[in-house]
Amino acid sequence: MKQATIISVGTLKEKFLRDAAAEYEKRLSAFCRVENIHLKEERIANENNAAEVAASLAAEGERMLARVPQGAYTVALCVEGKEPDSPALARELGEALDRCGKLCFFIGSSHGLSPAVKAAANARISLSRLTFPHGLARVLLLEALYRSMNILAGKRYHK
Repeated sequence: MKQATIISVGTLKEKFLRDAAAEYEKRLSAFCRVENIHLKEERIANENNAAEVAASLAAEGERMLARVPQGAYTVALCVEGKEPDSPALARELGEALDRCGKLCFFIGSSHGLSPAVKAAANARISLSRLTFPHGLARVLLLEALYRSMNILAGKRYHK
C-alpha cells in the first residue's frame, strides 16, 4: 500500500481541526496509509532575535529530516513553493508514488521550515498565497492529498 507521512511541528490543539484531519485520513485510507509525526516546537526566549529563531528552525529541521521514511519523495510546504492546481498536484504526486511508493510532507512551526529541510525536499509547494495557522494547513494538505488521490483513481472531483 502507498504511504503518505506528514512530519509537522506542533499538534492539533483545536477539536474541530482534529476532527477534520481524522475525516480526511479516514477517506485517504482507501488510497494510502497516512502516518502523522508530530514534533515538539523549539522554545524561543526572544521571538525578535533572528539568531534564536534560526537556531530553533535548525534544531526542528534536524529532527524532521531524521524522521523521513527511507526512499520517500519529500515535499516542503512553504510560502515560496509553487502553487499547482489540483490536476497538476495529482500528476506530480502520482509520478512520485509510481517511483517511490512513499510521500513525505513537511509542515514547519509558526516560523516556517529550516533552510536545510527546504533544500533537502524534492519539491516545494505552497497551498495558497494566504497565511493560515499550521493546524489548518495540515487539514488543507490532507484535503489536497485526498483530492489528488481521487484524480489519480479517475474519480470525479469538484472543480
